[in-house]
Amino acid sequence: MKTTHSKGQIYVRPLCERDLDEADRILQLAFGTFNAAPNPESFMGDRRFVHTRWRANPQAAFAAESDGRLVGSNFATRWGRFGFFGPLSIDPAFWDRGFASDLIAPVMELFKSWKVRLAGLFTFAHSVKHIGLYQKFGFRPRALTLILEKNIRPNDFQSASFSVFSKLDQHARREALVACRQLTEAIYDGLDVGFEIESIYQQALGDTVLVRDVYGLKSFAACHIGPGSEAGSGICYVKFAAAAPGPETRIFFSDLLKACEVLAWASGASQLVAGVNAARREAYEEMLLAGFQMVRTGIAMHRPNDPGFNRSGVFVMDDWR
Repeated sequence: MKTTHSKGQIYVRPLCERDLDEADRILQLAFGTFNAAPNPESFMGDRRFVHTRWRANPQAAFAAESDGRLVGSNFATRWGRFGFFGPLSIDPAFWDRGFASDLIAPVMELFKSWKVRLAGLFTFAHSVKHIGLYQKFGFRPRALTLILEKNIRPNDFQSASFSVFSKLDQHARREALVACRQLTEAIYDGLDVGFEIESIYQQALGDTVLVRDVYGLKSFAACHIGPGSEAGSGICYVKFAAAAPGPETRIFFSDLLKACEVLAWASGASQLVAGVNAARREAYEEMLLAGFQMVRTGIAMHRPNDPGFNRSGVFVMDDWR
């Protein structure tokens, strides 16, 4: 798709494997420049978003080029009937030319073909420019999303009983994916993060914690761990986690936090990082009680403008970055 702007022409196409290193460089440069980092091109260190998301679904990755030069990329993610996009990045040399809108357009078409019930994104809460851009596509700002972290010390956490997805046989993995889908659909109709669990497993990016009792799955957490993942060195990053709804959901969530700490420590990570939407106030409070501290904020934007699974009583961790 070619689009002509007053400041130049842009060509939007699928992101190819040959683009990945340059797209990663642009991503780090763009976010590092926006955040005024001293070395923008190494802003994210050894965390990786471009390579992992492209490998997860090449058909949901888009590139923008101008005069044969790669200038930006965008990625869409599907969790059943929920979809989100990002990270969206444009080379700073091409900012303020309207190119970002061209990278959003194909994602919106993809969401339509996926028949998503709710679309979302994470952006800078203080940036009028970013929020204004996404509003043009029907997204509306809602509650803050809080990024929290906790330093892991072996004497600080209790033992936890859980299994991990990577250690299951093929049959048990299929059963676990079904159980995880049933749990998330009880929270929000059509929510299914099986894609994320399988991507982490297939790319060896981390592991998924499964906490059960005699009655079945009570909670799970899909985590990235270490360099080359979305976590980075020394970090266990909770990509998505959920506790089964019901009268004991707070207990299930507390047990899940303990299991994530054990996984992090066993994997050699010294820090656990997770996001939670502020509208999930009980989950946020439980994380504070567990010793997590807020380190940054963003804002969740929804299309349509309804709460989805960002609401009180929902014990879910994610941040849509």
